[in-house]
Amino acid sequence: MTATSDYLALDLGAESGRGLLGRFDGHRLTLEEVHRFPNVPVRLMRTLHWDLPRLFNDIKDTIRKARLNQARLDAVGVDTWGVDFGLIGKGDTLLGNPVHYRDERTQGIPEKVFETLPREELYNLTGLQILPFNTVFQLIAMKRAESPLLECAETLLMMPDLVNWLLTGRRVCEYTDSSTSQLLDPRTRNWSDEVCRRLDLPRSILPDLIPPGTELGTLLPSVAEETGAHGLAVIAPATHDTASAVAAVPARGDSDWCYLSSGTWSLMGIETPAPIINETTSQLNFTNEGGIDGTTRVLKNIMGLWIVQECRRAWERSTGREWTYDDLIPRAYSAAPFVSLIDPDDPRFLPPGDMPGRIAALCRETGQPEPADEGAVLRCAMESLALKYRVVVEMLERISGRPIRTIHIVGGGTQNTLLCQFTADATGRVVLAGPIEATAIGNLLVQAMGRGKLSGLKELREVVARSFPLAEYEPRDRAAWDDAAGRFAELTARRG
Repeated sequence: MTATSDYLALDLGAESGRGLLGRFDGHRLTLEEVHRFPNVPVRLMRTLHWDLPRLFNDIKDTIRKARLNQARLDAVGVDTWGVDFGLIGKGDTLLGNPVHYRDERTQGIPEKVFETLPREELYNLTGLQILPFNTVFQLIAMKRAESPLLECAETLLMMPDLVNWLLTGRRVCEYTDSSTSQLLDPRTRNWSDEVCRRLDLPRSILPDLIPPGTELGTLLPSVAEETGAHGLAVIAPATHDTASAVAAVPARGDSDWCYLSSGTWSLMGIETPAPIINETTSQLNFTNEGGIDGTTRVLKNIMGLWIVQECRRAWERSTGREWTYDDLIPRAYSAAPFVSLIDPDDPRFLPPGDMPGRIAALCRETGQPEPADEGAVLRCAMESLALKYRVVVEMLERISGRPIRTIHIVGGGTQNTLLCQFTADATGRVVLAGPIEATAIGNLLVQAMGRGKLSGLKELREVVARSFPLAEYEPRDRAAWDDAAGRFAELTARRG
């Protein structure tokens, strides 16, 4: 009989963090939530920061609760969002709180970078989608502002690596999250000396890279004392949350599927054995990020449920009442279809703020009716997201040369049944939704891989398929969605 192993996933998202305990018996994985906590950024003067000290306290609380819940923990692993980082100075000094990717410091920075390193060359060197908040642009913003922190830095650590440093004292960067930085060469799977040289960035602050599944050691004595978890091993899973989520896609061995990791962001793509970097992927602005077992995730970042989340927050501020998705989704379902459409990737939707007002303004600018109420706003946002997914699926078929018949949706967005159905309808593909906790599941099972309990990605996915149910959505009402897709294409072409 196979011994049971117990792992703790620390899954830090842009809005909240949580700890999930995973029990693996060699055949199936079961989950239990240990603790959940908010992740609220803090604006200090003009800069938006992550509150890392509070986050780390919550992380230690989670380990403590997991230790009390389960006497024997085998390991813990951390995953977070990509692109953001912290700087370490002499004497293991944290040089300030990490800055949030939605901070405004990178406005106009990509254009400045392209004067030195043209867009096409930067893409060819890194294979990464050009997004204004990529790590490379954040560093150039610091350099142009003559930040003393950059001058004092000994080591740059991506967010999950920063947490691992606080847990273990190790200064290393795990590959999957580092691949979101635009400082990495996906062909050599190492830092790009050329990017650093051309942009005059200090190559010396970039530490050694490690693959997912690497054991980093045990908790520092001070952390072990606070948590009671003496001797607890820390394993770097696929520390980029999307890489962990994609690892947990319960797909079969064939290649006629794509994934959609649906949450604050929508990450839609395919898995390939090597990067795809050519004129087409550059033109279409696709990204090549690291995956499990040497795979590459060829994908596009889409604004995602952030728009819906910000609408809900705006209504809560204006009405003084709490709006749940159970309140809002039925209103969206009842609203008239295809009244107005937006491009979810319009830059105005990136910062936090009055999202319903921005949607109304874009509708006015494009000669469409303003959404009449909350349900109409949400229907507009979700129909537009589904149509964006259709565009991206067609792009994926074009760059890969293979048909896509199934869309695997994983993550919190699987709970939005209306959007799942819209996705099937808009794309004309079967949608398989689940598991909800894909990121934590991928995190936990890569820890198991690191401990030799699983042989690789294929076996990992077989465990997921055995352990968690899926919901299936068949496409319907194709004619109406085809008409809407034509309008959507005109709208997005107008934006350029």
